[in-house]
Amino acid sequence: MIKIYGITKDPKSEDYMLVMQYASEGDLHNYLQKEFTNIVWNDGKLNILRQISEGLANMHDVEFVHRDLHSGNILFDNSFYSSNRTTYRTIRRHQWKIGDLGLSQPANDTSSNNEIYGVIPYIAPEIFKGSSFSKESDVYSMGMIMWELTTGCKPFADVDHDHNLIFKILDGVRPKITEDTPECYADLMKSCWDPDPQKRPSITEIRETFYEWCFRNKNIEQFNQAEIKRNELMDSKKLGPKFTEKTFSKAIYTSRPLSFFISKCSTISLSTLIPFGKKQDYISTELEFDIDIERTLNVLPTSLRKRNFEELNIGTHDNCGKHIRTS
Repeated sequence: MIKIYGITKDPKSEDYMLVMQYASEGDLHNYLQKEFTNIVWNDGKLNILRQISEGLANMHDVEFVHRDLHSGNILFDNSFYSSNRTTYRTIRRHQWKIGDLGLSQPANDTSSNNEIYGVIPYIAPEIFKGSSFSKESDVYSMGMIMWELTTGCKPFADVDHDHNLIFKILDGVRPKITEDTPECYADLMKSCWDPDPQKRPSITEIRETFYEWCFRNKNIEQFNQAEIKRNELMDSKKLGPKFTEKTFSKAIYTSRPLSFFISKCSTISLSTLIPFGKKQDYISTELEFDIDIERTLNVLPTSLRKRNFEELNIGTHDNCGKHIRTS
């Protein structure tokens, strides 16, 4: 992780700022933009992800969650030196470090999400439904970073980042997996994206998996074949940020307050509910009631339809006076 040296205050704006270690080579996304063609599977992508997973595991080990993990917060430092014990020579090493810890909090902090900050594509779906940030939500973000390493592009760069994207994420929409992605890698990535936080792997499991891929040659043949396919796709201009990334003007990748969009989702959800009027307005046959519900909710995303059914739970009566409860 990036070291924090202290805190300072701007004398004019009176804003507080963290004084942190300087990362000489910038962030992960900028690195991918410049070096994507040179970042091979075995010694490139996997090694980067191993280092990121080690940093996140260190956070989780001391019961902290990052809350705002994305490629703009993964920083590259090539000024790190280490000593070779055999030759006694100092060697320059490249290190990927997690930065921007301003939103990180203890994992047991269950304070309400009255104000959520972040980048929509990297935020786990349960956060949009009111859950607190957690180790599991960090793992979801890690899955998005894994996808970004395969494409060189940021997730959901071709759509506006608003309440409509939030609805899609809640409905289970995830970025399209590239043709060169090894099956073992895709399986791990999709498990990080699981809508159920409890079904996601821990960062310790992820770190160990990357270690086995990097140093024990596990699934080496899959990654060798993936590299061949990657080169074919780049040669045909079907893979890489130069050929595929067309960022919309409203695709925003800086952390910002998101409560407005979440509130708008809730407003749309409530506005689609059948208004409760006088009791006699709901005296109908069961068949008529079902048709009205279907017509009202069919235009909504799947997750929203399900949520509205759960919220409605309307009690009505048939023509014989028999009470019917729908859910």
